[in-house]
Amino acid sequence: MTKQLKGIAASDGVATAKAYMLVQPDLSFSQSKIQDPDQEIQRLHTALDQSNSELKLIRDKAVETLGEDEAQVFDAHMMILSDPEFTGAIETKIKDDKDNAEAALKSVSDMFIATFEAMTDNPYMQERAADVRDVSTRVLAHLLGRPLPNPALIDEEVIVIAHDLTPSDTAQLNKKYVKAFVTDIGGRTAHSAIMARSLEIPAVVGTQTITQDVKADEMLTVSGLTGEVTVDPTPEQIEQAKAEEKAYTEQKAEWATLKTAASVTADGKHFEVSANIGTPKDLDGVLANGAEGVGLYRTEFLYMDSAELPTEDDQFKAYKQVLETMNPKPVVVRTMDIGGDKHLPYLPLPEEQNPFLGYRAIRISLDRQDIFRTQLRALLRASAFGNLRIMFPMIATIQEFEQAKQVFLEEKDKLIKDGVKVSDSIQLGIMIEIPAAAVLADQFAKRVDFFSIGTNDLIQYSMAADRGNEHVSYLYQPYNPSILRLVKHVIDSAHKEGKWAGMCGEAAGDPIMVPLLVGMGLDEFSMSATSVLKVRSLMKKLSTTEMAKLSERAITESISNDDNKKLVEALNL
Repeated sequence: MTKQLKGIAASDGVATAKAYMLVQPDLSFSQSKIQDPDQEIQRLHTALDQSNSELKLIRDKAVETLGEDEAQVFDAHMMILSDPEFTGAIETKIKDDKDNAEAALKSVSDMFIATFEAMTDNPYMQERAADVRDVSTRVLAHLLGRPLPNPALIDEEVIVIAHDLTPSDTAQLNKKYVKAFVTDIGGRTAHSAIMARSLEIPAVVGTQTITQDVKADEMLTVSGLTGEVTVDPTPEQIEQAKAEEKAYTEQKAEWATLKTAASVTADGKHFEVSANIGTPKDLDGVLANGAEGVGLYRTEFLYMDSAELPTEDDQFKAYKQVLETMNPKPVVVRTMDIGGDKHLPYLPLPEEQNPFLGYRAIRISLDRQDIFRTQLRALLRASAFGNLRIMFPMIATIQEFEQAKQVFLEEKDKLIKDGVKVSDSIQLGIMIEIPAAAVLADQFAKRVDFFSIGTNDLIQYSMAADRGNEHVSYLYQPYNPSILRLVKHVIDSAHKEGKWAGMCGEAAGDPIMVPLLVGMGLDEFSMSATSVLKVRSLMKKLSTTEMAKLSERAITESISNDDNKKLVEALNL
């Protein structure tokens, strides 16, 4: 029966396809004694063979999408499957104790995991515990006939349904087959939503019940424009969705004519429109959409897509590729922003009641300077190949910036003394995402080369509302006068000291926010690559003089987020 669901429109586009359930199966089982050990051992070997075949496929896909180095984790998993100590111990449990294969597998894998985790003086061996856990889960799933979903293996057109999508899940989505995704939880600024926009995959998040309301292979229509999802649509609804998809495709084709055009307003004022990226693979979208630079390179995906801390050379290759490809256009690289909702299995972080306000980003970098210095050295070496700007995230105090800058200068001096070529025109800036830094922008502007406003966090910290919590998503208010005043203060503070101010948060590509930001004189707008041409098209309709009056009204006269939204919508842009 047809059912309508409403969520948060997170990534533009319209799609129609059958559902692919990216939901973890129930792997509970009962321990029992068996009569025929040989038959149970055969069950075990069948599950091992199935797991091995699956891992080979996943590894091949990982090589294609992530590269040979990142795919090596699956080699380690296959080695465990063929390790006679591991499989032999399971067989012995089945033979001697007459345990069923599921119980024997769990007993042996728990023993291996505990052994590895106890090796506190050997981090490499400790990390093997996670590999054993992953492998045993996969084998157990095959024993129970409930194989694990794997988005990397999708080979037909589907709409992915999940409770939530991790950044690594989203990174595996092949947009040739994945036409859209829908989740129970999340908001427009969740990392999965941001990556969906980079991949140009329509997305609806925060539906609350999609995983309960949809069955595997059920037909769906999804609108990332309105946040509407139709389960089991009628033929007429499918026709309507396909018509909307066609209209959106035509609109994109119209925007594409602006690919080589300058980003200028109706009265000839130029603004820099750049794109945000997570990996070098995202450069295809940046170039295809005619972005004028990279305004945010989120380097944490280098760390999240690796089984261990990426080496200096690993990082250097990635940074060099981005800088060379974009040269002479600028590339703003944000140093490691780990913590909060981004965890690394090989870098244990303390359990915190509120990790978003805790040990993360620059706080980890300044504490773990071994990691920070490795990243800065890689960036400095890559700087010779393009136009590099480095940005420090989560800066709250001037002392943090000065300390980070000092580390940067020390590593720069070391490389120059070693005869390594380093650019002498690297700009150093900070993300403005903590209200304390925004308020003190006039003092920061005397010390930094630029600001980039991270609205996603600036809004959630200013409004005391978790940006990933759909229950308080109404408080994600980019047009609220309090937010606009902070943004205007940051821009004015930069200009007073002859510095530039950009924005790399989602508001930079928001058609309601863009006219206000043009009026405030923001220098650089950085967004998902798919929003670049839409924003460029919008700017051509704007007068900076009129937008300055509009932004002044929004800051001084309007009293709510909705009032300011209506103020811009009334322009019929």
